[in-house]
Amino acid sequence: MEMAQAGPIEKHPDLAEMRARYEEASETPQGQTLEGATLLAGVYLAMSPWVIQFSATSFDVAMGNLIVGVTVAVLALAFASAYSRTHTVSWVVPLLGAWTVIAPFVVLGSAVGLGMMLSNVITGAVIILLGLGMSALTLMRRE
Repeated sequence: MEMAQAGPIEKHPDLAEMRARYEEASETPQGQTLEGATLLAGVYLAMSPWVIQFSATSFDVAMGNLIVGVTVAVLALAFASAYSRTHTVSWVVPLLGAWTVIAPFVVLGSAVGLGMMLSNVITGAVIILLGLGMSALTLMRRE
């Protein structure tokens, strides 16, 4: 007995409606604020090793911040430009924020200075909240 193969998802009748809903949600002032703030948080995280002047012994955390910060910023740009196609990865942003919070404590061989710890914890918490907001963006309904 052969099973009938479903057509590609692009032919699903509700797809256009779903994409329009996601785009509408991302074009709200709340959506634009979340996208912009997420971009700024990612840029800050990427440049934080030089702003906070991490010690030479925290090189691993500094490179991690650079990589995670660039990733968050790129995701924010993707959300701003095509949220209907990128919303499915919005759950990654809170995970990156959580990693930012715990990185100074779990990366071996790093000397955790107070400035680095506070910067990572605060920035990570902000990224978590913004990421959760981005994930919930499609739940917002325009009245």
